[in-house]
Amino acid sequence: MSVETLLVILLVGGIAGWLAGLVMRGRGLGLVGNIIVGILGAFVGGWLLGVLGISLMGGLIGSILQATLGAVVLLAIISVLKKA
Repeated sequence: MSVETLLVILLVGGIAGWLAGLVMRGRGLGLVGNIIVGILGAFVGGWLLGVLGISLMGGLIGSILQATLGAVVLLAIISVLKKA
């Protein structure tokens, strides 16, 4: 994996985690937590959209939207687990 690829993954993860924190109204986990949730959210979003047969636009914007959707799902799950 090249340095550029790693930087893009971190950038997309950070943006997706930040957007998911905004969508979930402050349930973000801080900068590092949001990056991790965003990166994991990209996998969750890709899997979820694949199961549903939905295809988002390609490129960087599509990746950010997919990762944000997955990060919102992850933050919702984390929020439920924290309450339990």
